[in-house]
This record gives sequence, structure tokens and C-alpha cells, in this order.
Amino acid sequence: MLSFLSIRDVVLIEALDLPFHPGLTALTGETGAGKSILLDSLGLALGERANAGLIRAGASEARVTASFEVAMDHKVYTLLTEQGLTAEPGEPIVLRRTVAADGRSRAWVCDQPIGVGLLRTIAGSLAEVQGQHEQMGLADSATHRDLLDAFGVPPRLRDDVARKFAEWRKARQALESAQRDIAEAAREEEWLRHAVDELGALAPQPDEEVQLAAQRLALQRGERRAEAVAAALAELTPRDRRNAGPGAALRAASRALQKLLPPPAAASEADSAAEAEPHQALAQEALDALDAAGAALSDAEGLLTRLVADQDVQPRLLEETEERLFALRAAARKHETTVADLPAYLDNLRARLLALETGTARIEALEAALTETRLAFSTAGAALTEARTRAARKLETAVVTELKPLRLERARFVVELQPMPPEQWSAAGLEQVVFLLAANPGQPPGPLGKVASGGELSRLMLALRLALAGRSSIGALVFDEIDSGVGGATAAAIGERLRRLARSMQVLAVTHSPQVAASADHHMRIGKTVSAGRTQTSAAPLPEDARQEEIARMLAGDVVTDAARAAAASLLDARN
Repeated sequence: MLSFLSIRDVVLIEALDLPFHPGLTALTGETGAGKSILLDSLGLALGERANAGLIRAGASEARVTASFEVAMDHKVYTLLTEQGLTAEPGEPIVLRRTVAADGRSRAWVCDQPIGVGLLRTIAGSLAEVQGQHEQMGLADSATHRDLLDAFGVPPRLRDDVARKFAEWRKARQALESAQRDIAEAAREEEWLRHAVDELGALAPQPDEEVQLAAQRLALQRGERRAEAVAAALAELTPRDRRNAGPGAALRAASRALQKLLPPPAAASEADSAAEAEPHQALAQEALDALDAAGAALSDAEGLLTRLVADQDVQPRLLEETEERLFALRAAARKHETTVADLPAYLDNLRARLLALETGTARIEALEAALTETRLAFSTAGAALTEARTRAARKLETAVVTELKPLRLERARFVVELQPMPPEQWSAAGLEQVVFLLAANPGQPPGPLGKVASGGELSRLMLALRLALAGRSSIGALVFDEIDSGVGGATAAAIGERLRRLARSMQVLAVTHSPQVAASADHHMRIGKTVSAGRTQTSAAPLPEDARQEEIARMLAGDVVTDAARAAAASLLDARN
């Protein structure tokens, strides 16, 4: 329900904050007091067209905020979530709209900016306005099918149709996808066969690139180690005769030093005589060092020779590894994929080729599935159509029952089920539902908004809403002068039905009828004042004693008499 309406700088309203309550609220006031401004303001918050003419003279923009209290399971929360908007279940839904001097407007829901189209959709789940010149909600044929289903169609039938439609659509999509795949494969058959043969011969394996790269690196390192050892050994044992190498040099040096030393017999005589020269002792030490170096060099040669023998150098394996790795990478570049994805890519190519080879059988199977699911959907749809037909007759009867007291006894209300061609079938069934009205005998039924006057249409909407009471998410319903052109018993009947409707939803009624005003649970008077040369519209709830005076004014006009007050009291008493 609408719980609060805040208006700033709209036409004659500078600032107005209005609380609203459950039940039926009558909005009254003299002609020209500003009731239409109030409705225009509410319409602005609900997403109706905006224009700069709504801005109060001297103001830079107009602003309207409408707050709605809704149940925690109201569908508006689902709608907001689907649009990526946040709102805590149980918290008020606050709609806000501004209009700038250039005519541009902005909208918010729960302080989150949205487009005006989305604002209108959200508002459509919360409130509905039935006016003299523009009708919303029930006058929109797009809502009629859901309303008829809510009125008298078992939910399981519609759920079954929705499920069968999803299965039929899935089968149709599978067939269309297979047909596209086969057509594409047929266009590329020669290329497919060549690619499959080429990649099949290559036979890429999962994780093969990683393994080959690791093996290549290990082989390259082994080859570099073998080259280093061989180079070191070559330095010790050169093959070039002109370069005798360190071993020969050591031996030559040893032979040269031998010349500095006396023969063994002479050395013994010198020793015995203690006449050995110091340089001979040093030469002996040098000779000993050369002998040690030669032994060490011989050991080094032996170790290097063993190290060469231990190296596992496989130049052919390295070559084969690199050839395989480079071939895989070239294939990946050619097919614009990665080496890791080559196996899956080959599987996909084979599947496409297989689909081409076995396409006829697959298409036949999918066509059979499509026929089966279409038949299941149409059967479920026919059952739903039958249930809708029964519900349509019951709804017609329920509405017609309400029309006579509303001075529409000659009108004929029709719920028409319009079959749709198969290409327009949907999860909602096989037909559109349209509410039609023949306002006078002999007149063919036509769309609601085109065959009745504003007052007639508003009264028809009241009858429809009574028949559909409790079967809609709408929590607030606004009638603008539903009593236009009627009085007496008809006005009383309208008031009684508005009061009855207000048991299942909040109802606001802009009215000139004292009978309707007296039927209300709450009463708000809209007036106009002039101060300092400026005209302003105001509105305020009326306490019970003031209601009698306002209804008396509505009965008597400018001069309120005691008889009018007594009649007003009688109308208020009749309500109770």
C-alpha cells in the first residue's frame, strides 16, 4: 500500500507531505482546488510522462517521493533482484522522481538510480491508477491473461505448460544447433578431413609440451657438460704434435734438471765429503716437484677420461625431441590454439567430421524428439485453454453481476481467448486473453479503453477489481472521479463497492460524490489558499467531526445548511 507521498514544487504545491492508511480514503475538494495536481504528482512517482510544466513557478525542479509498504514475499523484490538492485524484504519500497526545468527527469528506487521505463515497471507491481482520461493496469491487455489465470485457473496447469514449453524449446534448439553444425561441417568437409589426418598423424598428447620441454632442457645441459669435460681433457692430451701438452713439458723439464745433478757415484763421494753444492739440493727439490706434478697430471687425465665415459650424450634424441616440440608448436600456431589444447581441438574436429558422417541419423532422432515435445506442449496447452475458457465464463458472470448497480446494466463484458499461431506460442500457453466491452446493446465488443467513457470505464474497472479481489500484487488502487455523471443510488453503490474492495487492497478515490466520501474509512480534503499574492494547494486528513462538515458542503454547495449537515450525518451513520 501507499504509505507516504512527499511533493515538492509541483505546479501549485510548494511542499506537501501526506501519510496514507489501509482501507478506503476519499480525496475531496472544490473544483480547481488541486486534486488533479495531487494525482499528477503521484503519477510522476509511478513513471508517467514528465514535462517542465509541472514545475512550480520560481522553482528549479519538481520532486516527488512515494513510499510503499509491501509484504515480504511481494514480487517486487524479485523484480529488483533481477535488475541488480538491492532492497531488504520487509523494508518500504521508495520511488523518487525529479523533473528539471529543461524537461529531463531522473528516477530512483530505494535511493538507487534507474531508468523511467524500469520505474514504470516497478510501480506497475505496486499501484494502479484509473482516471478519466488515461487508464492503466486492467486496461492494458498484456495483463489480462495473468489476471484470468489468477481468477480461476489451477496453477499446476500453467506450470505444466511452462515446463513442457521449456522442453520443446530445448529440443528445437538442439535440432537447430545440430543442423547448423552439419551445414558448417559440410562447407568445411575437405579442410576437416585434411586437418584430422594431419593432426591425427601428429597425435598430440596431454601435457606433452611440458614433458618435451623438460627433456630438451635436460639433454641440452648434458651435452654442455660433455663438451666442457672433453675440452678439458683435450687441453691435457692435445692431438696436435706441435703442442706436446703439459705432460710432455713436465718430462722435458725433468730431463733438463737431471743435467744439474751429478751421477749417483759422484753424488755419493760429494755427500761423504760434505761438499755438495746448495743449488744441487734445490734442483733435486724441483725435480721431485716435477715428478709429483706429473703424477697429479696423470691422475687428472684418468679422472677426466672416466668422466667422459660417464656422460650420457644423446645428440640424436635431442634432435628428435626438438623436432617433435617444434612440430607441435607449429601445429598450434596454424590452428590458432595452444599445444596443451591440441588434443581437445583434434577431438572436436573428429566430432564435427563424425557428425557430418552420421548427421542424417542424428537429425532424424532430434526431429523425432522435437515432434514428441511439441505434441506434449500442445496437449498441455489445450488443457490450459479449456480451463481458461471455463474461468472466462465465470469471470464474465462475476463482472456482469456487479455492473447493474453501477448503472452499466446494458453493458456486456467479454473475456476473449484469441488463439496464437504456433510461432507465437509461449510458456504462458496457446492464446492471448483480452477483456472486451460492449457498452450498449447492438455494439460489438471492443477494447476497454476505446468503447467506454472515462466514468464507464472506471466503473467497469471497479467491477473487475471486485471480481479479481485478492488475486493481484497491486496493493494500492486509485480512482479519479469514478462517480462522474452519476448520483443517488448509483453513487451509493459505487461507495459500497469501493469500501468492499478496500478490504483486500488500499483504495484512494478522488470524488465529488458525498455518498462515496461517506463510505470511506479516511477522508482527505484538498484546498487552495492565496497568500501574499501566491496561490498554493494544500491537503490534510479530516478528523471525524470535520468530515460531516465537508460532506455537508458537498451536498449543499457554498451555503451549508443544517439539513445538509443532518443528511451528511445520516450518510456517515449508514456507513457504520
